[in-house]
Amino acid sequence: MVTIALDAMGGDRFPVPEVEGAVRAARDLDVRVILVGREEIIRKELGKHSGWKSLRIEIKHASEQITMEDSAGKALRSKKDSSIRVASRLVREGIAHGVVSAGNTGAVMATCKMVQGMLSGVDRPALASAFPTLSGRPLIMLDVGANVDCSAKMLAQFAVMGDAYSRVIFHTEKPKVGLLSIGEEEHKGNALTHEAWPFLKSLEHINFVGNVEGQDVYKGDVDVIVCDGFVGNVALKVSEGLVEVIGKLLKQSLKADLTRKIGAFLAKGAFQDFKRRVDYAEYGGAPLLGLHGICIICHGRSNAKAVKNAIRVVKEFADGRIDERIATELSLAASQPVGS
Repeated sequence: MVTIALDAMGGDRFPVPEVEGAVRAARDLDVRVILVGREEIIRKELGKHSGWKSLRIEIKHASEQITMEDSAGKALRSKKDSSIRVASRLVREGIAHGVVSAGNTGAVMATCKMVQGMLSGVDRPALASAFPTLSGRPLIMLDVGANVDCSAKMLAQFAVMGDAYSRVIFHTEKPKVGLLSIGEEEHKGNALTHEAWPFLKSLEHINFVGNVEGQDVYKGDVDVIVCDGFVGNVALKVSEGLVEVIGKLLKQSLKADLTRKIGAFLAKGAFQDFKRRVDYAEYGGAPLLGLHGICIICHGRSNAKAVKNAIRVVKEFADGRIDERIATELSLAASQPVGS
């Protein structure tokens, strides 16, 4: 059975969504959840959910909490009994398969990287995010913020990780992998994309399709896009902001007069489907790929649905043995001469 260590003290509204998400997951999924944090707070919140004692839910006390104001360095140096550190330690010790946290992203990444360690062949772990597309199959983009500066070799490693993610979670048979640039032609882009091209082309087990542009992200013609963390994070934040603006503009327009209100009522199902397709809660969170064990980082404002789905992703990753796949394929990539 897959066991998940859930940081119950990380989100903006801790521990309410974490506890509710854990209860939902324990009821609906074949998983065991260890809630990590201050025991008295967690136990009090669990008491609001009838029948939780019959579920596979445990509590692991952690006396400290990392806030959004704490720097990653401070979190590592001074808070050695923080909820995220204790949760990550459970993964390192083999008690849990993965950790889920809606806490301070920088602190979570730094802690899990240090405590769990990286897979052989990984220079830096990458943060991956799923984007909705017109094809109906989500696109995986990485890195979206773990590494501001990247080397060409790292982008090739990200391609291997993203390929495994797409196959395991979205069941894509042979994911199409693209390199984010400012033009489709090989000569377009900056020094990093020029240098990365031969690395990506040399990956025989990766279906590299060349450069893709920003306008291609949502089309669904590719399944994985690799880029450095600076560009990826900008793309992610712009996308999140755009979704929010579109939602607000639609509400304003549809409330303008009675005719539009009636039309909005008749199209309610379509709007609900749109909301579902762009809702981050559907994907749970962003996996930090390349670590020993699984790490899913959720939005700070994640609700119970997002937490439950993050737990589901950990289960799917564990069942699909994504760590082993990434390690094996990185080993194969390392043996392949660049430019061959």
